[in-house]
Formats: sequence, structure tokens, C-alpha cells
Amino acid sequence: MTKKRIMSGMRPTGNLHLGNYFGALENWVKLQNEYECYFSIVDWHALTTGYEDTKDLRDNIIGVAADWISAGIDPENSTIFVQSGIKEISELHLLLSMIVPLSWLERCPTYKDQLVQLREKNIATYGFLGYPNLQAADILIHRAEVVPVGEDQLAHLELSREIARRFNHIFGETFPEPQAKLNQIKLLPGLDGRKMSKSYNNTIALSDSPEIIIEKVRSMITDPEKIRKDDPGHPDICSVHGFHKVFSENEHQNIYEVCVKGGMGCVACKKKLAENVVSFMAPMYERRLKLMENKDTITEILANGTKRARNVAKETIRLVRDRMNLLELE
Repeated sequence: MTKKRIMSGMRPTGNLHLGNYFGALENWVKLQNEYECYFSIVDWHALTTGYEDTKDLRDNIIGVAADWISAGIDPENSTIFVQSGIKEISELHLLLSMIVPLSWLERCPTYKDQLVQLREKNIATYGFLGYPNLQAADILIHRAEVVPVGEDQLAHLELSREIARRFNHIFGETFPEPQAKLNQIKLLPGLDGRKMSKSYNNTIALSDSPEIIIEKVRSMITDPEKIRKDDPGHPDICSVHGFHKVFSENEHQNIYEVCVKGGMGCVACKKKLAENVVSFMAPMYERRLKLMENKDTITEILANGTKRARNVAKETIRLVRDRMNLLELE
């Protein structure tokens, strides 16, 4: 039985963190055994908001690949590739832009939001507006049937589906309409209780050493009303307890009850959490250290994966050009 094909990607904008792991990577690792997986490091997408500063882009690409592999993405079982190495994506992006109404892009829910949120950046650009069209090209070039997403990404995927339907209607059945597979997400707050995000500087990176993790856990925001060790705590408003629910699954309920009764101080609570986080992340950290000792190995993995992905993309673009009656001269 032929496996269905999955496609997803991440932008190389810095070290991945635990929010990325529980929000996507953990699911990707599980999906490898059920689907034919294509995972893209989408460096062109990184340029849509970060085109003015690209000095770390190459290092970030290597870093993301190292994070993925150390987290369990198997390059023998999944195709790991770099978006900009697939020139056919850019051609499909251009061809799709001929048929995608401008209103579709302008109504994208994150477009106006990010223009406001990132107003310190000059992102009122053609590239940023066309981000959803490029995302559709990423998916459709590999004729992916399934895309793992969070609920907040469903609107983006629906736009990709609309673009596929429009192309198929105009030029004949060419692309499958990619179906959503909702990620099973473990909610993890940032160190300060807000959403975990690099922009808030409240993350634990997959590349953090045990010493750094311990220090970060010590700095976590706790219940402001629990001043003394024996004060009754309010775990529901404490980011430390949010972490315990993920990293102390077998004991978090007991920790909750002890905290509420004032039977545990925040220092001891954080110490227990740090031990569990370090224990969970140790295998990934050790694998990553070994990988980064020889970055040529990572580059070779990316080169091989990009070659495999491009073979599929070439087949698709030949079909697209034929459907659109473009002249082939090669």
C-alpha cells in the first residue's frame, strides 16, 4: 500500500525551542512511519520578514537541520531539504501568481495582523503579500496530500486548497487538494508565562546545555502571591506548573496538590522541574552536539534530500507547463 505524502516546513530564523518541538516536531517524528514525509527548511519564507539581515541565515539552516535530526527526524526515512535549492518552487510560485486574485492574499488573516505586529520592519512588500502563494507552491510542487498544521494555520492551508482548485478548474486536474492533519499539541508556556517565542526571549532552545536549562528554569516567573515556602500556591497561574504538566506527567497532580497546601517552596519546585527537563532533553542535546562536530555531514544530508525533493518537483513543473501549454525547449 502506497503511503500518502506529507509536506511541512519551518523557517530558519534561529534556534528551535521547546515550543517548536511540542508544536510540530514531536508530531513529525511520529508521522514518519505512517507517511512519505517531505520536510523543508523554508529559507525564502524567512526572507519575507527578515530580508534586511541575512548574516546568520546559512548558520540557521544548518542549525534547524541539526535540531530536526537530533529530535528524531530520520533523513533515511524522511526527505529533509532546503526550499531555495528547489528552483521549480519559484517557477510554480510565479505561474500560480498569474491566477491567484489579489483579494485572496489581502484577506489572509495573518497579513494585516503581522503588518501591525511587525510595524518596526518594512514588510509592506510584494514578497510578504505573496507569502501564502509561495506556501501553496511549497505544498503543490510535491503534490502533497496531507499537511500537518495547528488550528491557527488552517486558514493558510485552505488558501492553498483554493489555489489548487482554481488551477485544476482552469487547466485540468493537476494537483491533489492537500488535507489538514491537526497536530496533537502539548501546550507549553514561555518562561515568563506568555507564549513561548524567540521574540519574547522566553524560550528553552533544543540546543541549550543542561547548565543553561537549569539557569533558565530558576529564572521562571512563579505565583506572585506565594512569597514564603509555606504560603498556599496557585499553580494554575504559574508557568512552572505549566511545564510540570508536560515534563512531570506522572507526578504533576501530586505537585499541584502539595503546592496548593503550601507544602512545597518555589525553589524546590523549580529544582524538580529542571531535573525532569534536563533528563528529557539530554538525548537530543547529545545527538546535536555530535552532529555539530561535523557540519559537513549535515550539509550532505541536506544536499541529498534536496536532490530527492527536486526530482519530484521537476516532474510536477513539467506537468504544470504542459497543462498551461508553455513551450518546452529543452
